[in-house]
Amino acid sequence: MGLISRRIRKRLLPLLFLTVATFAILITVSWPKPAQAIEAQPYEDLNFPPLGEIRIPEFERYELDNGLVVYLLEDHDLPLVSGSATFRTGDYLVEHAKTGLAGITGEAMRLGGTANHSPDELSELLEQRAASVETGIADTSGSASFSSLTEDLPTVFGLFADVITQPAFDEEQLALILSRTAGGIARRNDSPDDIASREFNKLIYGEQSPYARTVEYANLDSISRDEVVQFYETTIRPENTILGIVGDFDSAQMKRAISEALGDWECADKSALPTPPEGTQQQAGLFVVDQPQLTQSYIHIGHIGGELRDEFHSKMSVLNEVLNGFGGRLFNEIRSRQGLAYSVYAFWSPRYDHNGTFIGGGQTRSEATVPFIQAMYQEIEKIRTQPITEKELAFAKDSVLNSFVFNFQTPSQTLSRLIRYEYYGYPSDFVFQYRDGVESATVAEVLAAAQANLKPEQLVTIVVGNTAEIDPALSTLGAEITPVDVKIPGPAGA
Repeated sequence: MGLISRRIRKRLLPLLFLTVATFAILITVSWPKPAQAIEAQPYEDLNFPPLGEIRIPEFERYELDNGLVVYLLEDHDLPLVSGSATFRTGDYLVEHAKTGLAGITGEAMRLGGTANHSPDELSELLEQRAASVETGIADTSGSASFSSLTEDLPTVFGLFADVITQPAFDEEQLALILSRTAGGIARRNDSPDDIASREFNKLIYGEQSPYARTVEYANLDSISRDEVVQFYETTIRPENTILGIVGDFDSAQMKRAISEALGDWECADKSALPTPPEGTQQQAGLFVVDQPQLTQSYIHIGHIGGELRDEFHSKMSVLNEVLNGFGGRLFNEIRSRQGLAYSVYAFWSPRYDHNGTFIGGGQTRSEATVPFIQAMYQEIEKIRTQPITEKELAFAKDSVLNSFVFNFQTPSQTLSRLIRYEYYGYPSDFVFQYRDGVESATVAEVLAAAQANLKPEQLVTIVVGNTAEIDPALSTLGAEITPVDVKIPGPAGA
């Protein structure tokens, strides 16, 4: 037996070596070769092909007899469908004493169930299908959205329509929403950056403006279910709603589903809703929130801004790029050269239907607070009094245009923008007007935009930090210092 085994091994060994050698050769030939070293090139010598043109895909727009506007855009790449309804509502329609009513109504539309399904049933039906329905109300608009697999679209769209037209506003769920909101009030001073943003907006717009006011315990105590229902019935109406649906569906079938689910939706209240307030600046100056526990300062600097329809919008977008980013003036000068900030920024931030803000700021160590503020003032003054360079202009324009294209990568993104344009009364070709304005921007036009929109005398500067550790003191800035009290008013009877 041993002799036979030795003879077999003797005959097999050459074959084994041949097999191994052949396998090694095949591996060597087929294995990818190591990448050859590529010599690094200066970034200015790199060439990239131009980005594709912004293209608006084919869509259909129509209206139902009840005034509901519908946008349909088929996209069969994936077996998914999503949709959103945009409502002409908002917190601006709520009196100051009822601050929070709009947001709570927006949450309760979905979480409070419907006339046909309890809150738990509604959530379970959606979870079983990996679908979602969400609702919310912000300052000057409200929304409801859904997402679904194509095969579940009839069921999910029916639930979505139910949430819009027949919300039940379950008492127990409403109580939970109020409780969570109260918890948010208790935690709102946990983040110094949040304090700076919140108080900056109050100083700009005023404490009672819908663009700045905050929910207090007293507001929650005054909000009842009846008021939630009334706010819903008064503001969520078909004639003030734009519905957009995109995805893997058949338009003819979708139209029938929309007609059956939403065609009979009516609202008894037909009174015209007021337009949102313009938003005007209320204060200017130097303000401080003393937080002795902090080792660094959180700083906001800015003033009132404008709307997207402003003639200077495209030029100010170019200016934003000159100031910001890794190659921007603020990063290069204040962070890199002077070493005064962990983060630094400044940009003109317009809104669709009211004045936005010009806002800058950053974070820095306590002892660098005053030098940081002085450096920010200097950069703001410099960009509004001295022309930018042609190199800065070219780089900024490329940055704006290259990043803007990515807002239109998917049909859903494009449809959302078209709906926003209609909702806020902008022309459907606004995106192309904006692009052309950026492309044609000159050094002189950017300077003119800066001079028209940057107003040093209106600056609000707010510092959230440990005033005892700020050295040199804020008083060296030569402005009167106004302390800001961020203490949270307690619940009634507390």
